Amino acid sequence: MRVGSFVLAARFPGQGQGEALHRAVRSAEVAEEAGLDSVWLAEHHFVPYGSCPSAITLAGLLLGRTERIRVGTAVSVLSTQHPVALGEQAALLHMTSGGRLSLGVGRGGPWVDLEVFGTGLEAYEKGFPESLDLLVRWLREPTVEAAGEHFRFRSVPVVPRPSESLTVTEGPEVLVACTSPASVRLAAERGLPMLLGMHVGDEEKAEMVALWRQHARAVGRPPDEIARAGHVSAGVCQIADRRTDAVETLTKALPGWLKQGLEAHVTVDGRERRMRDPLAYTELLCGLHPVGTPRLCVDRLAASSERTGISRFALLVEGSGDLAATEENVRRLGAEVLPQLR
Repeated sequence: MRVGSFVLAARFPGQGQGEALHRAVRSAEVAEEAGLDSVWLAEHHFVPYGSCPSAITLAGLLLGRTERIRVGTAVSVLSTQHPVALGEQAALLHMTSGGRLSLGVGRGGPWVDLEVFGTGLEAYEKGFPESLDLLVRWLREPTVEAAGEHFRFRSVPVVPRPSESLTVTEGPEVLVACTSPASVRLAAERGLPMLLGMHVGDEEKAEMVALWRQHARAVGRPPDEIARAGHVSAGVCQIADRRTDAVETLTKALPGWLKQGLEAHVTVDGRERRMRDPLAYTELLCGLHPVGTPRLCVDRLAASSERTGISRFALLVEGSGDLAATEENVRRLGAEVLPQLR
């Protein structure tokens, strides 16, 4: 089992952007010190839900500050950027870090970001499959041309190309954030593992894994590829000597962050959207994920892996909103939970 941290650079009420980013960077450094397998970075624009606007940029910083840990984006949003530009950055970081980058990508949402970056609503509603295919080709082929609906250009060489590296022989793994049967099918047909969100439980995640395997088999993906697909399950982790203390920590901090963060999202076309109740969502997260004593966290992660068939986890560890408490949470995860899972 491989366990990593999930870093949103969340800005809690009363905090500045610099404080949120400092906590994000420091928690990732402590994750390596504590023996975690990976750190996964989210990106958001114009909202306090997350202060990192470019997961791939922050990944570059963290790869330079660490030596062992894998750094992944969860996710880089393809609807607001050119897939070739992202592919070049990913190849560069993967090669110069000795193959430690994982590139998680997603469609994003119908937010005002689409207006600001000029890609438009169509990039969100229709353009993701084409962008994903172009990105994957860029990371796997020596030359690439495009003749699609959204991207058209003559054949150009891929530089830098991972297979020509002295330290790695293939490009970074690409994962797809999946929230619907359509996105599961999209990932499966391409043989790409899934990133599954923390808002759903084991039963739904197990169904998505089964659906992924079904679609992958239907298009003739190799059996060994299907068997070894490294899906990643996101969750929340808060460790305390008593479960009530862990729940209290999150119940005090998360609702305020969720309320101001989720309310700040603005749709590009004025469509109405329904926001989760922050307190009810916090209670749901505490019930689904490893929140409590180290023994409880071990049991929940092991049970989740058994139920879903997923053995890679990205756990939100900054739920207290406090730097010292976040560092302690990460260290306890490394010292008191991981040894029992391994």
